Amino acid sequence: MDFSQLEDTDGIRMTWNIWPTSKVEATKCVIPFAAIYSPTKRLPNMPVVTYEPVPCKQCNAFLNPYARVDFFSKVWTCPLCMCRNHFPPQYQGVNENNLPAELYPSYCTIEYTLNRTVPPHPPVYLFVIDTCLPEDELAACKTAVMQAISTLPEYVHVGLITFGRHVHVYELGFTECSKVYVFRGAKEFTTQQIVEQLGARAAPQRPGPNGAPVGASPRRFLMPLGEAEFTLTTALEELQKDAYPVGSLQRPLRCTGTALQVATALLGSALPLGNCQARIIAIVGGACTEGQGMVVGSELTEQIRSHKDLAKDAAPYFRKSKKFYESIANELVQHGHTLDVFTCSLDQIGLAEMREAVLVTGGLVVQADTYNNPIFKESLKRFFYKDGEEGFLGITSNATLEVIPSKDIKVAGMLGSAARMEKKSPNIADTEIGVGGTTMWKICGMDTESSFAVAFEITGNSGSGAESQAQASMSGMAAPQLFLQFVTKYLHWTGELRCRVTTVTRRWVDGTNAAELISGFDQEAAAVFMARLASHKMEQEEEFDATRWLDRALIRLASRFGDFRKDDPASFNLRPELSFYPQFMFNLRRSQFVQVFGNSPDETACFRLLLFRVPVPDAMVMIQPQLTAYHFNGPPEPVLLDVQSILPERILLMDAYFYVVIFHGQTMAAWKKAGYHLQQEHAAFAQLLQAPQEEAKDILMRRFPLPRLVDCDYQGSQARFLLVKLNPSSTHASTMPTSAEVINTDDVSLATFTEHLKRLAVQS
Repeated sequence: MDFSQLEDTDGIRMTWNIWPTSKVEATKCVIPFAAIYSPTKRLPNMPVVTYEPVPCKQCNAFLNPYARVDFFSKVWTCPLCMCRNHFPPQYQGVNENNLPAELYPSYCTIEYTLNRTVPPHPPVYLFVIDTCLPEDELAACKTAVMQAISTLPEYVHVGLITFGRHVHVYELGFTECSKVYVFRGAKEFTTQQIVEQLGARAAPQRPGPNGAPVGASPRRFLMPLGEAEFTLTTALEELQKDAYPVGSLQRPLRCTGTALQVATALLGSALPLGNCQARIIAIVGGACTEGQGMVVGSELTEQIRSHKDLAKDAAPYFRKSKKFYESIANELVQHGHTLDVFTCSLDQIGLAEMREAVLVTGGLVVQADTYNNPIFKESLKRFFYKDGEEGFLGITSNATLEVIPSKDIKVAGMLGSAARMEKKSPNIADTEIGVGGTTMWKICGMDTESSFAVAFEITGNSGSGAESQAQASMSGMAAPQLFLQFVTKYLHWTGELRCRVTTVTRRWVDGTNAAELISGFDQEAAAVFMARLASHKMEQEEEFDATRWLDRALIRLASRFGDFRKDDPASFNLRPELSFYPQFMFNLRRSQFVQVFGNSPDETACFRLLLFRVPVPDAMVMIQPQLTAYHFNGPPEPVLLDVQSILPERILLMDAYFYVVIFHGQTMAAWKKAGYHLQQEHAAFAQLLQAPQEEAKDILMRRFPLPRLVDCDYQGSQARFLLVKLNPSSTHASTMPTSAEVINTDDVSLATFTEHLKRLAVQS
């Protein structure tokens, strides 16, 4: 079964595509039953209609192709709850030859443009810029921001806040001279105090005729670009390095937390509730050392926290700062606003503390070492890029995602960039996975790549299968079916209020039939879900051992679905549907999501934030990088992610999502160093050198944020970026190395890992 085709059709992948009818059998499947859904994925054949959807009066699911329709009595039966519903008056002309779009079998995903009583407020971008920077870095930052702003349409609203030891809020509506409101960075403020100091009132619920709230004064700080461009550009050009003196043995005094709190309060007080795409774009160049959200003290002798410090609870500011940013996250979610963070620093800036505020608001994160790095400059430019079809990265806002399951299925929770909504429903599972306790989540911001993993709990008993079979035979179905409906209401970038409805069906089977169950196993979706779940547990559970947890799950899965004779490892065999999963787990155990050694807490937070955002194909590249070989003997070909793939007359291209590596084998590197590619008689070699460069450029062009490009040679210092991802089948400890390249590591190889798996899976 080609599961990627299902994703292209409806934007959905499921860990299991055939479900057991009983809870007991579902538990034996080890991997949770889950769907990874991209609510705003570009679907070429999806219709967009301009009328309202028709809900079921019992479960509130919308009319869909799986509904049974009685054209004579104008009644439809909801497939999720079996309730009979009358069509509304406008559907009275429906018949076999005159079907509404939502009843066409090929339109399992459909989008509705909903009526709006209030016109939308234009998008708002509030820039929060760090000024505790060297002059050259600040100049590069200002240039990048001004270039990005120049691409925005005039109707977009913009605002500017800068911070060093204190926070400066620019009143862009005051054109006579630069007018700035200043907040002390070390002082603790409440939202009400910030709003009062800015002279604005809390945002009222009643919007005015243009979507702006009546009585508030947002225009002073958040202005249309067409009116404020000169004032904003002048303020940016005149921006100076923070004037507060800093000793040679001190860090700059930087109040990042207070700046973000002021930005959050400003947006909350100035904009209409739920009627605007508003984003805080924080551009930060170092650690917060002043006020709330502190990461480290100002003295350089005090070291910034590491993973080891967090594990030992030896990071003095971490818990308090994390709690502070969680309060900011709650306020942002309440108003439907998003926090995006661009970090440009050789050191950490406190992203690990901010993680929750970025995650639950659907924010984007970009990490670079300097403001001159193309990763920062290109990513910021692409953030605002308008491609004619989808607007800014296809960014949408103020969304809700509701999941409605059919009988014997409950919703256990979600792993993704969303916040829990208080939605009471009989479909809420007792066990929680991720953000649970609800069937509806709020998504402040998302784009066409955003995906959400929803976990389910099967609640049926052994008798449910017979009941479902009876229902199926009555309805004329060939086999008992289960149904899931995903309803996403969101503010489209055009300002339209949209509702996308995706309804999917899968098959119930008797759970004792292992062969039938495993035929519906999507090993890629399962690997991505387990990566998200392991990352979530590592963040939330202090004593959690991810490697041990993943190993135990793999052993139980192999023992349940492998073919073998008891206590005979040589007889062990995995079905094709499961054959790559151990390899995925091997690479996941070694990945940056599980192994934190060598990475800072900020880097780990960045990796996990991106994992929680991307769809299955991209997440698989993060877990198991793709390796392509270029050589003279034929076209480029995919090769094993193994040290044995390194050959003297090969160029390797590795896409690891966060970075792209071009590696020249020993002979290729020597020829390149000798300049053969510059000689006319060696044009073929020049073309071979250029081919991976073009492919790498193509990868960089289509990905956000921009990956790092590493161009290296055999035995070069940067070859480590490739070697760390390869299976160490040949190491310094091997009795007979199997390749010319040897990796100096104590890690076990895939072959050793598989032998251990076989031995443990067949044990009595």
